[in-house]
Amino acid sequence: MLDRPSGCPVKGGLRVGTRGWGSYRTIMAAVRAAEPGSLISIQPGTYAENVVLDREVTLVAEKGPGSVRLIGARGPTLTVLAPGGQVRDLVIDNSDGDPSITITTGAMVLDGCEITGGQVRVTGTAAPVLRECRLHHTGDIGAYLGGDSAAVLERTEIADVGSAGVYIGQGAAPELRQLSVTRTDGHGLRWSGSSCGVADQCQVTNTGAAAVAVDGTATPLLRECRIGEGSAAGVVVTGQSGTVPGTAADSAADDSEDGDKEDNGTFGVVLHDCTITQTARDGVHVTGQAIASLLDCRISDVGATGVLVGGSGRLRLDRTTITDTTDTGLAASGTAQVDVRGGAVLRASANGVFVSESARLTLTGCEIGDTAFTAVHVGGHCAVTIRDSALHGSREHGIRAAEDAVLTVADTTIEDAGLSGLAVDGADLSARRCRVTNVRTGISLNTEHRPLIDDCEVTETIGPGIDFSAGTSALVVDTRIAETGAAGVFVRERSAVWLTDCSITDTKGTGMVVQERATPRVRGLTIARTGKNGLYVADHAAGQYEYCDISATAYPAVYMGAGATPLLRGCLIHDTDETLRCADDAHPVFEACRAEDVKDGGLPNGGDEESAPGAIPLFNGAKATAVGAATPRPGAASASTNKPSPPDAAENLSEVLKELEALVGLDGVKQDVSTMVEVMQMVKQRTEAGLASPPLSRHLVFAGNSGTGKTTVARLYGRILAAVGLLSRGHLVEADRGDLVGEYVGHTAPKTTAAFRRASGGVLFIDEAYALTPTGQGADFGREAVATLVKLMEDHRDDVVVIVAGYPDEMERFIGVNPGLASRFTRTLVFEDYDSAELVRIVEWQARQHEYELTDATHAALLDYFGALTRDDRFGNGRTARQTFQRMTENHAKRVVKMTTPSTENLVRLLPEDLPATPG
Repeated sequence: MLDRPSGCPVKGGLRVGTRGWGSYRTIMAAVRAAEPGSLISIQPGTYAENVVLDREVTLVAEKGPGSVRLIGARGPTLTVLAPGGQVRDLVIDNSDGDPSITITTGAMVLDGCEITGGQVRVTGTAAPVLRECRLHHTGDIGAYLGGDSAAVLERTEIADVGSAGVYIGQGAAPELRQLSVTRTDGHGLRWSGSSCGVADQCQVTNTGAAAVAVDGTATPLLRECRIGEGSAAGVVVTGQSGTVPGTAADSAADDSEDGDKEDNGTFGVVLHDCTITQTARDGVHVTGQAIASLLDCRISDVGATGVLVGGSGRLRLDRTTITDTTDTGLAASGTAQVDVRGGAVLRASANGVFVSESARLTLTGCEIGDTAFTAVHVGGHCAVTIRDSALHGSREHGIRAAEDAVLTVADTTIEDAGLSGLAVDGADLSARRCRVTNVRTGISLNTEHRPLIDDCEVTETIGPGIDFSAGTSALVVDTRIAETGAAGVFVRERSAVWLTDCSITDTKGTGMVVQERATPRVRGLTIARTGKNGLYVADHAAGQYEYCDISATAYPAVYMGAGATPLLRGCLIHDTDETLRCADDAHPVFEACRAEDVKDGGLPNGGDEESAPGAIPLFNGAKATAVGAATPRPGAASASTNKPSPPDAAENLSEVLKELEALVGLDGVKQDVSTMVEVMQMVKQRTEAGLASPPLSRHLVFAGNSGTGKTTVARLYGRILAAVGLLSRGHLVEADRGDLVGEYVGHTAPKTTAAFRRASGGVLFIDEAYALTPTGQGADFGREAVATLVKLMEDHRDDVVVIVAGYPDEMERFIGVNPGLASRFTRTLVFEDYDSAELVRIVEWQARQHEYELTDATHAALLDYFGALTRDDRFGNGRTARQTFQRMTENHAKRVVKMTTPSTENLVRLLPEDLPATPG
């Protein structure tokens, strides 16, 4: 039988039918006969052939969708090589698993087609349109879009495929509009390579792997998409996705209300106004070196973490809500950087926000509430900034910062927390203009750092307003504590906090409790309406309390425990029943303090008998010393200076120098510091005498190996400068390259300036400073940081002291890279490595602190142990000693736990066998 009949084509085109007069028997025969632009009408039936469209024609099923079935074998069923044309209402199948359709060029339109048996494969520069099509049971992939193609898939359904509904690879840039992808064993949409493109109003559900996966350097934009109901994650972005600018996703900045490319750099992979819900695992997971942005998105009912960022990924969340997560709402780890603006994290079954390792997170204008664990948990070495936010309804803490994290909180409200509103355990904190209310403990601090609490408010607590744990130091300025269920401020053993211009009112307990060996410095504190004492100084506690106002206390306004030695200067106690009660052997010192409108007793008056009528009641044989003259009420100005009298700097200097001298080793450093202190004192004396001062360089280089005490000495140096009056605060701000160097043009100078400003009145300590000027990278932003730093040091020479630290050889190179550095850092303190005997002394100190004992044999074994250690670049000096002690206590525990009834000696004595094995 002839393939081509003798009849003519139907009007307007050619006709194909399996039987009948006046038609072609095969589609391919009609294509060969057709002129470009021809219409080929196909009668119902099944056509077993492979069709190649090498010219622009239109194939249409004459009786509508599903009436014509084209089945190919051994190759693509339909191959498109034409520049255009249309295929409408055909069922295109492949019996051998090869592609059902292959398109390598042109702008073919497939309209209302059903594709099954094999994938649609678009490559080259093809730009086809698939409109209202249905792809199902096509093997591993529904549609493969590769090459530099620019396909459009519109109102099309893809279902029941093995690996990916749509795979976009290489440099493809498709437009997916109102696409539905469902029931895939793998991903719904997957971008890879350097692809990009837009998915608009798409729906991706019921996937076996992540519904949307992006890797390589792909940069897609997803807009108004609905993603979820799958057995894995919602969106996974990994590799270097989003790192290539100039793609479709970059335009997302123009679609947001406040989009600002300069503010955020490359937007990366963008999800705009998308909904991600009912996923079995994370809602959004960004990792690798990927960059992504979520704008106006909604993430809810996910089976794990709402948004998880790891690796060195970067994520921006704008006005995005995360609700009802089985795990944490938002988590960041690794060296990830996350910027959250607006939006909310609500009803998380774990933490609201969890940040760990070395991640960096900024929350601005956010709401975080109703969490099963802590609203915001910060740990590791991360840096977190929270601004203008509201945290509420957490069953644990409002914010908890642990380990070596750095937390900055400003203009934020924390309320309804089951534990502390703000808890610090080992981390560093700066809190400004915050409000903490309706929590168990307002603020709890347990850290070796010196946190700052400035202009904050703590109210309606079940327990203390602010609780300083043993050994903690902090600076609290202009802060108000009110309506506490226990003490307003609780200063525990050995704490050395500073409170300036604060108030404590309406407490059910004592206003301020100072426990044993604590030495707070308090100035301008108002205490009123307390349920117990105003100020309670426990046995053997001390401290300085200047210009304080204490009134309306239910118990004696001031209580002194046995052996207590506080100094009260210029204080006023008034409108209360009892002024002072002292226990046995208390030795308080009063300088010009007064009592007014009290029912029982007065205060020592500084020797001016006429200014304080009445007897001074001192109970149980305690002794009080009165010195000085009467002073104005708290807050009044000195007649000569118009400022309050300064604290007793000489006493404080002596205390700090004692701490320095108590450090193990560092003899050369101690001698250098002592010499500088003498010069500073002489400079101050000459200045006060009106004489010219000799040149004084306060900026220092600390050169030494890891673990030699550089940070510790830097902190003491700042306190020394404050004690001699050369710095107003003396606090330490630690910084490294990440705190000073930006990631794009125009970012470095503001970051460096911000770090410098945090150190105002104190010391900016830059560890591993040589990282600012890496060798062989002349265009690195670190050099801009150095130039900015040099100018700031010149403009604010009296406000900030800068210490740069690092390995000796590297520091010498660093100082030489900029003439301004060499002229400002003229003195180097060399931190020598600890010898074996000094390392043993560090272990002994650690043992005493933790109530352990070392036998003579253990002491000798430690000497041998440290002598055998290899002292290479990995040797940690003091850190090695501390780690050794920790290992010894672990080995000791393993040994003692096997004893049936260990004695006290067994529990405290460390033996030679408790030493760890010598490395190597």
